Amino acid sequence: MRFTPAVSWTHNNCFNLEEIMSDRIGNIIKELAATGGNMFGKDFLLTWEKSQDELKQIVLTTEALKAMHVAGISSRVYDSGLAISQFRDNSTRTRFSFASACNLLGLEVQDLDESRSQIAHGEMVRETANMISFLSDVIGIRDDMYLGAGNAYMREVGEALDEGFENEVLHQRPSIINLQCDIDHPTQTMADLCWLKEHFGGLDKLKGKKMAMTWAYSPSYGKPLSVPQGIIGLMTRFGMDVSLAHPEGYALISEVIEVARKNAAASGGSFNQVASMQLAFQDADIVYPKSWAPYTVMQRRTDLLRAGDQAALNALEEECLAGNALFKDWECTEEKMALTRAGEALYMHCLPADISGVSCKQGEVTDAVFEKYRISTYREAGYKPFVIAAMILTSCFEDVAGLLGKFMDRNTKRIFS
Repeated sequence: MRFTPAVSWTHNNCFNLEEIMSDRIGNIIKELAATGGNMFGKDFLLTWEKSQDELKQIVLTTEALKAMHVAGISSRVYDSGLAISQFRDNSTRTRFSFASACNLLGLEVQDLDESRSQIAHGEMVRETANMISFLSDVIGIRDDMYLGAGNAYMREVGEALDEGFENEVLHQRPSIINLQCDIDHPTQTMADLCWLKEHFGGLDKLKGKKMAMTWAYSPSYGKPLSVPQGIIGLMTRFGMDVSLAHPEGYALISEVIEVARKNAAASGGSFNQVASMQLAFQDADIVYPKSWAPYTVMQRRTDLLRAGDQAALNALEEECLAGNALFKDWECTEEKMALTRAGEALYMHCLPADISGVSCKQGEVTDAVFEKYRISTYREAGYKPFVIAAMILTSCFEDVAGLLGKFMDRNTKRIFS
């Protein structure tokens, strides 16, 4: 007997799950067909490079793929093909989400391990990009360790692929998905957006909601700036009132701050910076307390990583940890949560959170607060594989609504019973 997981739209004894899901999927496909977004042949590198319709296209495709999976309907569109994953930093959720997304669509994942490739012997990016792409449909890259370099590297790979395709070295040009860079983490923030849509009942319901994106204390070092930057760069697109809070010295990239300001002005929302977690949490509907390293530390770290100066890296880590320790009161507690709207704001995190008394002595969030929202954060994370699959489909196929309709007409079961 196969266990059917509980979801927000689950069935009861009076209804048939497949019929309910088919109706839901059909409605999503109709809405998707009416959306003006078109990302065919485009990489997904930064959310603020995409139009509002393109973002909605990702959200709707995500929802359709997730609903199909719940209903046991196959969405395998590829009979063969490779998906290349290149992780230049450690990962759990994003690594497995990328593999799951590719498998969902029928692609086989091959990891590009630079230590076991000719990259270690000086092979150029333009050559590597073409050599791995002869039968590849998508390349997922995580490169968040080097400030000023990660997103630039992804664009360099894209330019090499363009050259290979234009000169008929490649008969198809693989799409690039940003699995996290130094600037943005679009697969995470789009999963966050999908979760917010589910939680509040629609993207239109996000307008006027107050979101607190705040720094939080961590006993670890060198966390990227990409999640907070991604959050303020995306959520300001939907008319939300976004407050950013961090201690002095923990500022984000100034260009992204300007993006957030422009987005808020265009959407009718607001973006402001405040000096404390308490001010950000006041009357908030959503809180996102997350640690990140100071911008200046990440700049110095990049230079030292490139130089391979381990002794200086160790000294920088000690300096950064000492700096973090000055702000241990930047912790998400029950008292701070009580400041939010009705004391019941939605807590969000990209995971893993530094949980005081659980994963560390003191960290970003107390055990009591995290445990209250733990399952909620898991559901938030659960959108990521479907978001990545949606990014692949919308980039590789022109008529995604029609393709999803074919999946439904074909009605191939994932599980045979």
